[in-house]
Amino acid sequence: MSNRVVQGRMVTSETLAELIEGERPMEAEPIEDADRDCPECGGNVLSVGYMPSVTEFVTAYKCQDCDWGESDRD
Repeated sequence: MSNRVVQGRMVTSETLAELIEGERPMEAEPIEDADRDCPECGGNVLSVGYMPSVTEFVTAYKCQDCDWGESDRD
């Protein structure tokens, strides 16, 4: 599993998904670099896929530098 720095703290894929979702997912895939810049600050955007429940898979995006984040549930 890959750890990354997000807003000054080291996160795992599970904790990154938790930042976006608001609660810890059942399972999460490794963090990847998204091929886009943050629409708010222009910073680097990461992506993570996770399962908030047994019947749902979500892909989410989070800026490494600011509070911006979104998922394909939005």
